Amino acid sequence: MILRKVRNHPRTTQEELVNDLKVAGSTVTKKTIANTLHRNGLKSCSARLRFANEHLNDSESDWEKVLWSDETKIELFGINSTRRVWRKKNAAYDPQNTVPTVKHGGGNILLWGCLSAKGTGQLHRINGKMDGATYRKILSDNLLPSARKLKMGRGWVFQHDNDPKHTAKATKEWLKKKHIKVMEWPSQSPDLNPIENL
Repeated sequence: MILRKVRNHPRTTQEELVNDLKVAGSTVTKKTIANTLHRNGLKSCSARLRFANEHLNDSESDWEKVLWSDETKIELFGINSTRRVWRKKNAAYDPQNTVPTVKHGGGNILLWGCLSAKGTGQLHRINGKMDGATYRKILSDNLLPSARKLKMGRGWVFQHDNDPKHTAKATKEWLKKKHIKVMEWPSQSPDLNPIENL
């Protein structure tokens, strides 16, 4: 049961296995689960750690060949959260002490962009629903022109995250057809992408 669960769901935790076995009527410790998995040639690995180890000795020039990309949503009036203000007792409604709001939502825009060590690429406003076809059209209209503008040269590497639109079969085929090398990206790792700071 342990091996079947891990083969079907590699991200299963030891705690989940303990609970599953308990429901099935067996009391097993985490140590027993770890020993069973190790005996069968399985070990616990962090995708982020593997990524870090694989790129540990990459040179600065290796990273200069990466064209980073992402989508972001920008809210018209920022995130709907409480803001605090320092003011005197009777100055609550002075204009400098208030934040404008919009009833029924302030609106937002969705953008796609890219950057490299050589600068920023094109910025594209996404209108309507973002799906795989829209994403491939954005890449077609913006990715290659950005790579040319930034003088990426031969052997550059494209980075995008593991969003289903990015990993769809049609998107992979489009990238392969265009001879674009894609950096393998660990799941749930937006903080590794320098575009997040931009």
